[in-house]
Amino acid sequence: MTFYRTTRLMLSGAAFLSLAGSAFALDGQDLLKKINAAYTLQGGTLIADGVDVDGTTVTLKKASFKPNSGGEALAIGEITMTGVEEDDDGGYYIEEAAFPDISTTNDGATLTVTDLNLGGISIPADPKGEGLDSMLLYESAHSGPLKVVKDGAEVFSLGGSDLNLTLREDESGFDFDGTFKGLKADLTKAADPASKDAIEKLALQQVNGDITMKGAWDLTPGTIDVSEFAFDFANVGKLNLAFKISGYTMPFVKSLQEAAKQAEANQNKEEAQQALGLSMLGLLQQLSFEGAQIRFDDASITKRALDYAGSQQGVSGKQMADSLKAMTPIMLAQLNIPELQNAVSAAVSTFLDDPKSLTVNAAPEKPVPFPMIMGAAMGAPNTLPQVLGVKVSAND
Repeated sequence: MTFYRTTRLMLSGAAFLSLAGSAFALDGQDLLKKINAAYTLQGGTLIADGVDVDGTTVTLKKASFKPNSGGEALAIGEITMTGVEEDDDGGYYIEEAAFPDISTTNDGATLTVTDLNLGGISIPADPKGEGLDSMLLYESAHSGPLKVVKDGAEVFSLGGSDLNLTLREDESGFDFDGTFKGLKADLTKAADPASKDAIEKLALQQVNGDITMKGAWDLTPGTIDVSEFAFDFANVGKLNLAFKISGYTMPFVKSLQEAAKQAEANQNKEEAQQALGLSMLGLLQQLSFEGAQIRFDDASITKRALDYAGSQQGVSGKQMADSLKAMTPIMLAQLNIPELQNAVSAAVSTFLDDPKSLTVNAAPEKPVPFPMIMGAAMGAPNTLPQVLGVKVSAND
Protein backbone atom coordinates (compact mmCIF):
# COMPACT_ATOMS: atom_id res chain seq x y z
CA MET A 1 0.00 0.00 0.00
CA THR A 2 2.80 2.35 0.89
CA PHE A 3 4.42 1.66 -2.52
CA TYR A 4 1.20 2.56 -4.39
CA ARG A 5 0.64 5.73 -2.32
CA THR A 6 4.22 6.80 -2.99
CA THR A 7 3.83 6.09 -6.72
CA ARG A 8 0.61 8.11 -6.91
CA LEU A 9 2.26 11.01 -5.09
CA MET A 10 5.20 10.93 -7.51
CA LEU A 11 2.90 10.84 -10.54
CA SER A 12 0.75 13.64 -9.11
CA GLY A 13 3.87 15.74 -8.44
CA ALA A 14 5.13 15.13 -11.97
CA ALA A 15 1.77 16.11 -13.41
CA PHE A 16 1.73 19.30 -11.27
CA LEU A 17 5.25 20.26 -12.38
CA SER A 18 4.29 19.61 -15.99
CA LEU A 19 1.21 21.81 -15.69
CA ALA A 20 3.22 24.51 -13.91
CA GLY A 21 5.87 24.39 -16.63
CA SER A 22 3.20 24.80 -19.30
CA ALA A 23 1.68 27.70 -17.42
CA PHE A 24 5.01 29.58 -17.38
CA ALA A 25 6.12 28.56 -20.90
CA LEU A 26 6.57 31.24 -23.53
CA ASP A 27 3.68 31.77 -25.92
CA GLY A 28 5.38 31.90 -29.31
CA GLN A 29 2.23 32.91 -31.15
CA ASP A 30 1.66 35.79 -28.74
CA LEU A 31 5.25 36.93 -29.26
CA LEU A 32 4.81 36.91 -33.05
CA LYS A 33 1.48 38.72 -32.70
CA LYS A 34 3.05 41.50 -30.63
CA ILE A 35 6.04 41.79 -32.95
CA ASN A 36 3.62 42.36 -35.82
CA ALA A 37 1.45 44.76 -33.83
CA ALA A 38 4.52 46.94 -33.38
CA TYR A 39 6.16 46.35 -36.77
CA THR A 40 3.01 46.89 -38.82
CA LEU A 41 3.30 50.57 -37.89
CA GLN A 42 6.78 50.54 -39.45
CA GLY A 43 5.95 48.98 -42.77
CA GLY A 44 5.02 45.32 -42.81
CA THR A 45 4.08 41.98 -41.30
CA LEU A 46 6.23 39.02 -40.31
CA ILE A 47 4.72 35.68 -41.36
CA ALA A 48 5.80 32.21 -40.21
CA ASP A 49 4.64 28.72 -41.14
CA GLY A 50 5.33 27.58 -37.59
CA VAL A 51 6.53 28.84 -34.22
CA ASP A 52 8.63 26.48 -32.07
CA VAL A 53 9.34 27.18 -28.40
CA ASP A 54 12.17 25.47 -26.51
CA GLY A 55 12.75 27.05 -23.09
CA THR A 56 13.74 30.67 -23.79
CA THR A 57 14.38 30.04 -27.49
CA VAL A 58 11.67 30.79 -30.04
CA THR A 59 12.14 29.78 -33.68
CA LEU A 60 10.07 31.12 -36.55
CA LYS A 61 9.90 28.49 -39.29
CA LYS A 62 9.89 29.52 -42.97
CA ALA A 63 9.47 33.16 -42.05
CA SER A 64 8.72 35.83 -44.64
CA PHE A 65 8.11 39.57 -44.64
CA LYS A 66 5.03 41.02 -46.31
CA PRO A 67 5.08 44.81 -46.88
CA ASN A 68 1.97 46.80 -46.00
CA SER A 69 2.01 48.36 -49.44
CA GLY A 70 1.19 44.99 -51.00
CA GLY A 71 3.30 42.99 -53.39
CA GLU A 72 4.99 39.66 -52.92
CA ALA A 73 6.23 38.51 -49.56
CA LEU A 74 10.00 38.38 -49.14
CA ALA A 75 11.18 34.96 -48.02
CA ILE A 76 13.55 35.07 -45.03
CA GLY A 77 13.87 31.52 -43.73
CA GLU A 78 14.35 30.40 -40.14
CA ILE A 79 14.66 33.13 -37.50
CA THR A 80 16.04 32.01 -34.14
CA MET A 81 15.33 34.21 -31.12
CA THR A 82 17.26 33.38 -27.95
CA GLY A 83 17.02 34.66 -24.40
CA VAL A 84 13.33 35.51 -24.79
CA GLU A 85 11.58 36.83 -21.69
CA GLU A 86 8.04 38.09 -21.12
CA ASP A 87 7.79 41.09 -18.81
CA ASP A 88 5.07 41.88 -16.28
CA ASP A 89 3.25 44.20 -18.69
CA GLY A 90 2.92 41.56 -21.40
CA GLY A 91 5.77 42.82 -23.58
CA TYR A 92 8.88 40.82 -24.49
CA TYR A 93 12.65 41.18 -24.43
CA ILE A 94 14.77 39.20 -26.90
CA GLU A 95 18.46 38.85 -26.17
CA GLU A 96 19.30 38.05 -29.81
CA ALA A 97 17.52 37.32 -33.07
CA ALA A 98 19.66 35.50 -35.64
CA PHE A 99 18.69 35.54 -39.32
CA PRO A 100 19.72 33.12 -42.07
CA ASP A 101 22.43 34.08 -44.55
CA ILE A 102 21.27 35.76 -47.75
CA SER A 103 22.18 34.57 -51.23
CA THR A 104 20.16 35.90 -54.15
CA THR A 105 20.81 36.43 -57.85
CA ASN A 106 19.28 39.13 -60.03
CA ASP A 107 20.31 40.21 -63.55
CA GLY A 108 23.43 38.06 -63.37
CA ALA A 109 24.64 39.57 -60.08
CA THR A 110 24.74 37.47 -56.91
CA LEU A 111 24.37 39.13 -53.52
CA THR A 112 25.50 37.29 -50.38
CA VAL A 113 25.32 38.48 -46.77
CA THR A 114 26.29 36.46 -43.70
CA ASP A 115 26.09 36.70 -39.90
CA LEU A 116 22.94 38.80 -39.59
CA ASN A 117 21.53 39.46 -36.14
CA LEU A 118 19.74 41.94 -33.89
CA GLY A 119 20.48 42.23 -30.18
CA GLY A 120 18.56 43.54 -27.18
CA ILE A 121 15.13 43.75 -28.82
CA SER A 122 12.24 45.20 -26.83
CA ILE A 123 8.74 44.27 -28.01
CA PRO A 124 5.98 46.49 -26.58
CA ALA A 125 2.82 45.06 -25.08
CA ASP A 126 0.82 47.92 -26.62
CA PRO A 127 2.42 49.82 -29.54
CA LYS A 128 -0.39 52.38 -29.44
CA GLY A 129 0.57 53.55 -25.99
CA GLU A 130 2.74 56.50 -25.04
CA GLY A 131 6.41 56.65 -24.12
CA LEU A 132 9.29 54.31 -24.76
CA ASP A 133 7.32 51.25 -23.61
CA SER A 134 5.24 51.50 -26.78
CA MET A 135 8.22 51.38 -29.18
CA LEU A 136 9.87 48.40 -30.85
CA LEU A 137 13.57 48.99 -30.14
CA TYR A 138 16.83 47.14 -30.57
CA GLU A 139 20.19 47.77 -28.92
CA SER A 140 22.41 46.49 -31.73
CA ALA A 141 22.30 45.34 -35.34
CA HIS A 142 25.13 43.45 -36.99
CA SER A 143 25.93 42.04 -40.40
CA GLY A 144 29.01 40.15 -41.50
CA PRO A 145 30.61 40.33 -44.95
CA LEU A 146 28.46 41.42 -47.87
CA LYS A 147 29.51 40.67 -51.45
CA VAL A 148 28.16 41.30 -54.94
CA VAL A 149 29.64 39.06 -57.64
CA LYS A 150 28.92 39.47 -61.35
CA ASP A 151 30.41 37.40 -64.16
CA GLY A 152 32.70 35.71 -61.68
CA ALA A 153 34.20 38.99 -60.42
CA GLU A 154 33.55 40.71 -57.11
CA VAL A 155 32.25 44.18 -57.97
CA PHE A 156 31.24 45.34 -54.48
CA SER A 157 31.88 44.21 -50.93
CA LEU A 158 31.47 45.33 -47.34
CA GLY A 159 33.53 43.89 -44.52
CA GLY A 160 30.68 44.23 -42.03
CA SER A 161 28.39 46.69 -40.30
CA ASP A 162 27.38 47.47 -36.73
CA LEU A 163 24.66 49.78 -35.42
CA ASN A 164 24.18 50.53 -31.72
CA LEU A 165 21.37 52.26 -29.85
CA THR A 166 21.97 53.03 -26.15
CA LEU A 167 19.21 54.20 -23.84
CA ARG A 168 20.46 56.63 -21.20
CA GLU A 169 20.08 55.62 -17.57
CA ASP A 170 17.54 58.37 -16.88
CA GLU A 171 15.64 57.39 -20.07
CA SER A 172 15.89 60.98 -21.31
CA GLY A 173 17.08 59.86 -24.70
CA PHE A 174 19.32 57.67 -26.83
CA ASP A 175 22.88 57.78 -28.08
CA PHE A 176 23.54 55.95 -31.33
CA ASP A 177 26.45 55.10 -33.59
CA GLY A 178 27.12 52.98 -36.63
CA THR A 179 29.98 51.74 -38.78
CA PHE A 180 30.13 50.21 -42.24
CA LYS A 181 33.68 48.93 -42.50
CA GLY A 182 35.76 47.83 -45.45
CA LEU A 183 33.59 49.08 -48.28
CA LYS A 184 35.15 48.19 -51.65
CA ALA A 185 33.91 48.85 -55.18
CA ASP A 186 35.54 47.69 -58.41
CA LEU A 187 34.79 50.25 -61.13
CA THR A 188 37.01 48.69 -63.80
CA LYS A 189 34.03 46.91 -65.35
CA ALA A 190 32.39 50.14 -66.55
CA ALA A 191 31.08 49.54 -70.07
CA ASP A 192 30.74 53.14 -71.25
CA PRO A 193 34.06 54.33 -72.79
CA ALA A 194 33.66 57.89 -71.47
CA SER A 195 32.97 56.63 -67.95
CA LYS A 196 35.86 54.20 -68.15
CA ASP A 197 38.22 57.01 -69.22
CA ALA A 198 37.04 59.26 -66.39
CA ILE A 199 37.49 56.46 -63.84
CA GLU A 200 41.05 55.84 -65.03
CA LYS A 201 42.02 59.53 -65.09
CA LEU A 202 40.59 60.02 -61.60
CA ALA A 203 42.30 56.83 -60.35
CA LEU A 204 39.01 55.42 -59.10
CA GLN A 205 39.37 51.88 -60.42
CA GLN A 206 39.26 50.53 -56.87
CA VAL A 207 37.33 52.51 -54.25
CA ASN A 208 37.97 51.66 -50.60
CA GLY A 209 36.59 53.26 -47.49
CA ASP A 210 34.37 53.33 -44.43
CA ILE A 211 31.07 54.96 -43.47
CA THR A 212 30.55 56.04 -39.87
CA MET A 213 27.77 57.80 -38.00
CA LYS A 214 27.21 59.12 -34.50
CA GLY A 215 24.43 61.05 -32.83
CA ALA A 216 21.88 61.45 -30.07
CA TRP A 217 18.13 61.83 -29.60
CA ASP A 218 16.79 63.80 -26.62
CA LEU A 219 13.17 62.71 -26.22
CA THR A 220 11.45 65.61 -24.46
CA PRO A 221 12.49 68.44 -26.82
CA GLY A 222 12.71 65.93 -29.65
CA THR A 223 16.24 67.02 -30.53
CA ILE A 224 18.09 64.83 -33.00
CA ASP A 225 21.76 65.73 -33.20
CA VAL A 226 23.69 63.81 -35.85
CA SER A 227 27.25 64.93 -35.20
CA GLU A 228 28.82 62.58 -37.71
CA PHE A 229 27.70 60.91 -40.91
CA ALA A 230 31.00 60.46 -42.69
CA PHE A 231 32.05 58.87 -45.98
CA ASP A 232 35.82 58.36 -45.79
CA PHE A 233 37.50 56.91 -48.90
CA ALA A 234 41.20 56.36 -49.50
CA ASN A 235 42.79 58.67 -52.10
CA VAL A 236 39.48 60.52 -52.41
CA GLY A 237 38.60 62.32 -49.20
CA LYS A 238 36.23 62.47 -46.28
CA LEU A 239 32.76 63.97 -46.57
CA ASN A 240 31.00 64.55 -43.27
CA LEU A 241 27.36 65.58 -42.95
CA ALA A 242 26.02 66.81 -39.62
CA PHE A 243 22.68 68.32 -38.64
CA LYS A 244 20.54 69.15 -35.63
CA ILE A 245 16.75 69.50 -35.53
CA SER A 246 14.23 69.73 -32.71
CA GLY A 247 10.56 68.80 -32.40
CA TYR A 248 11.08 65.12 -33.28
CA THR A 249 9.21 63.96 -30.17
CA MET A 250 7.47 60.68 -29.39
CA PRO A 251 4.03 62.12 -30.33
CA PHE A 252 5.58 63.27 -33.63
CA VAL A 253 6.85 59.74 -34.31
CA LYS A 254 3.41 58.29 -33.55
CA SER A 255 1.79 60.80 -35.91
CA LEU A 256 4.24 59.84 -38.66
CA GLN A 257 3.44 56.16 -38.22
CA GLU A 258 -0.30 56.79 -38.21
CA ALA A 259 -0.11 58.91 -41.38
CA ALA A 260 1.88 56.20 -43.16
CA LYS A 261 -0.56 53.51 -41.97
CA GLN A 262 -3.56 55.44 -43.28
CA ALA A 263 -1.86 56.00 -46.63
CA GLU A 264 -1.08 52.31 -47.02
CA ALA A 265 -4.68 51.36 -46.13
CA ASN A 266 -6.04 53.60 -48.90
CA GLN A 267 -6.57 51.56 -52.07
CA ASN A 268 -6.43 54.71 -54.21
CA LYS A 269 -2.63 55.15 -54.27
CA GLU A 270 -2.68 58.56 -55.94
CA GLU A 271 -5.12 59.86 -53.35
CA ALA A 272 -3.09 58.18 -50.61
CA GLN A 273 0.12 59.90 -51.70
CA GLN A 274 -1.61 63.29 -51.81
CA ALA A 275 -3.05 62.77 -48.33
CA LEU A 276 0.33 61.62 -47.02
CA GLY A 277 2.01 64.67 -48.54
CA LEU A 278 -0.46 67.00 -46.82
CA SER A 279 0.05 65.16 -43.54
CA MET A 280 3.82 65.52 -43.88
CA LEU A 281 3.50 69.25 -44.52
CA GLY A 282 1.40 69.60 -41.40
CA LEU A 283 3.83 67.58 -39.30
CA LEU A 284 6.84 69.51 -40.57
CA GLN A 285 5.45 72.57 -38.83
CA GLN A 286 6.43 70.94 -35.55
CA LEU A 287 10.10 70.74 -36.50
CA SER A 288 12.79 73.40 -36.15
CA PHE A 289 16.24 73.65 -37.71
CA GLU A 290 19.06 74.20 -35.22
CA GLY A 291 22.16 73.74 -37.34
CA ALA A 292 24.02 71.77 -39.99
CA GLN A 293 27.48 71.35 -41.42
CA ILE A 294 28.93 69.89 -44.60
CA ARG A 295 32.69 69.42 -44.57
CA PHE A 296 34.99 67.85 -47.16
CA ASP A 297 38.60 66.98 -46.34
CA ASP A 298 40.50 66.32 -49.52
CA ALA A 299 42.74 63.29 -50.01
CA SER A 300 44.04 64.10 -53.54
CA ILE A 301 40.81 63.76 -55.57
CA THR A 302 40.49 67.52 -56.18
CA LYS A 303 43.77 67.82 -58.10
CA ARG A 304 42.94 64.80 -60.25
CA ALA A 305 39.47 66.18 -60.90
CA LEU A 306 40.92 69.54 -62.00
CA ASP A 307 43.44 67.81 -64.24
CA TYR A 308 40.74 65.67 -65.82
CA ALA A 309 38.27 68.56 -66.28
CA GLY A 310 41.08 70.65 -67.74
CA SER A 311 42.05 67.91 -70.19
CA GLN A 312 38.48 67.92 -71.50
CA GLN A 313 38.85 71.64 -72.25
CA GLY A 314 42.41 71.47 -73.55
CA VAL A 315 43.93 73.26 -70.54
CA SER A 316 45.98 72.28 -67.50
CA GLY A 317 44.56 71.59 -64.06
CA LYS A 318 46.03 74.88 -62.82
CA GLN A 319 44.33 76.79 -65.62
CA MET A 320 41.03 75.03 -64.88
CA ALA A 321 41.33 76.05 -61.21
CA ASP A 322 42.00 79.67 -62.19
CA SER A 323 38.98 79.58 -64.51
CA LEU A 324 36.73 78.28 -61.72
CA LYS A 325 37.99 80.96 -59.33
CA ALA A 326 37.10 83.63 -61.88
CA MET A 327 33.67 82.16 -62.62
CA THR A 328 32.57 81.73 -58.97
CA PRO A 329 31.83 85.42 -58.20
CA ILE A 330 29.98 85.80 -61.52
CA MET A 331 27.75 82.79 -60.81
CA LEU A 332 27.09 83.89 -57.22
CA ALA A 333 26.16 87.40 -58.32
CA GLN A 334 23.11 85.96 -60.08
CA LEU A 335 21.85 84.57 -56.76
CA ASN A 336 21.79 88.00 -55.13
CA ILE A 337 23.40 86.95 -51.86
CA PRO A 338 25.96 89.73 -51.28
CA GLU A 339 26.47 88.79 -47.61
CA LEU A 340 27.77 85.36 -48.64
CA GLN A 341 29.22 86.04 -52.09
CA ASN A 342 32.61 87.32 -50.97
CA ALA A 343 33.05 84.60 -48.34
CA VAL A 344 32.24 81.81 -50.81
CA SER A 345 34.53 83.26 -53.49
CA ALA A 346 37.38 83.56 -51.00
CA ALA A 347 36.87 80.02 -49.69
CA VAL A 348 36.72 78.51 -53.19
CA SER A 349 39.90 80.34 -54.22
CA THR A 350 41.75 79.22 -51.09
CA PHE A 351 40.64 75.62 -51.53
CA LEU A 352 41.50 75.41 -55.24
CA ASP A 353 44.95 76.88 -54.64
CA ASP A 354 45.72 74.35 -51.89
CA PRO A 355 42.99 71.67 -51.54
CA LYS A 356 42.73 70.70 -47.88
CA SER A 357 39.20 71.25 -46.61
CA LEU A 358 36.00 73.06 -47.54
CA THR A 359 33.27 73.67 -44.95
CA VAL A 360 29.70 74.95 -45.24
CA ASN A 361 28.26 75.71 -41.82
CA ALA A 362 24.68 76.74 -40.95
CA ALA A 363 24.25 78.02 -37.40
CA PRO A 364 21.24 80.30 -36.82
CA GLU A 365 21.16 82.34 -33.62
CA LYS A 366 18.03 80.46 -32.53
CA PRO A 367 16.09 77.47 -33.92
CA VAL A 368 14.30 78.23 -37.18
CA PRO A 369 10.86 76.59 -37.70
CA PHE A 370 10.68 74.55 -40.89
CA PRO A 371 7.67 76.54 -42.21
CA MET A 372 9.82 79.69 -42.07
CA ILE A 373 12.54 77.95 -44.10
CA MET A 374 10.02 76.76 -46.71
CA GLY A 375 8.48 80.22 -46.89
CA ALA A 376 11.85 81.84 -47.46
CA ALA A 377 12.79 79.23 -50.07
CA MET A 378 9.61 79.92 -52.07
CA GLY A 379 9.29 83.66 -51.54
CA ALA A 380 12.83 84.99 -51.20
CA PRO A 381 15.44 82.25 -51.66
CA ASN A 382 18.27 84.77 -51.54
CA THR A 383 17.46 85.36 -47.84
CA LEU A 384 18.00 81.71 -46.85
CA PRO A 385 21.72 82.07 -46.08
CA GLN A 386 20.92 84.88 -43.64
CA VAL A 387 17.94 83.00 -42.12
CA LEU A 388 20.06 79.90 -41.55
CA GLY A 389 23.27 81.68 -40.60
CA VAL A 390 25.32 80.14 -43.42
CA LYS A 391 29.09 80.55 -43.51
CA VAL A 392 31.68 79.06 -45.84
CA SER A 393 35.37 78.54 -45.10
CA ALA A 394 38.36 76.64 -46.47
CA ASN A 395 41.43 74.92 -45.03
CA ASP A 396 40.43 75.45 -41.40
